[in-house]
Amino acid sequence: MENYFVLVVDDEREIRDAIEIYLKNEGVTVLKAKDGIEALEILNEHPVHLIILDIMMPRLDGISATYKIREKKNIPIIILSAKSEDTDKILGLQVGADDYVTKPFNPMELVARVKSQLRRYVTFGTFEGLKKVIDLNGLTIDQSAKEVTVHGEPVKLTPIEYKIVELLMTNAGRVFSIHEIYERVWKEPCYNAENTVAVHIRKIREKIEIDAKNPRYLKVVWGIGYKMEK
Repeated sequence: MENYFVLVVDDEREIRDAIEIYLKNEGVTVLKAKDGIEALEILNEHPVHLIILDIMMPRLDGISATYKIREKKNIPIIILSAKSEDTDKILGLQVGADDYVTKPFNPMELVARVKSQLRRYVTFGTFEGLKKVIDLNGLTIDQSAKEVTVHGEPVKLTPIEYKIVELLMTNAGRVFSIHEIYERVWKEPCYNAENTVAVHIRKIREKIEIDAKNPRYLKVVWGIGYKMEK
């Protein structure tokens, strides 16, 4: 489930952190909020492909948050509800939630439901997160064919180089730290990987940029990381 962003909304930190652990093991990037208001703020600032939303929360509860989200977005929403909240659970489904999981829940069941909703969203919904072909002012990636071109000319990338380009292009404009890039691409903890990532970035620039020393696409944000310019 790489390149997916899941927003976990629950007023209990332990639950947010536990869900994050299981979803990160699946390659998901997890965003967290402690109530509905914070969730809406995150939705305005970040791409989100699925929301896991608790019903009982302070300030703005899950039912009200679902209603507000559905005014603008069609992304999948999975409700978390206690056994005593059957009425709220039904109401949540009525106002636009796609599924529910009852607390206490089996983490693997929740992961399976997340996968199911994302798969359905990609196949049948108005999915906006993972496009098959992305073009950034002449730099194009075809995710189906696993091909990258610059103004129509094919670029030969190694598998690692392709994964880095895909990560940055599918999240164009977002800055990724070296640690994030390494862990997302190499699928292992980042220990002294600065050189490794930097070498791959340099090789990618040599292949996609007209002037690698003055890159048009792959930009460094000093002290933070790298991004693909929109």
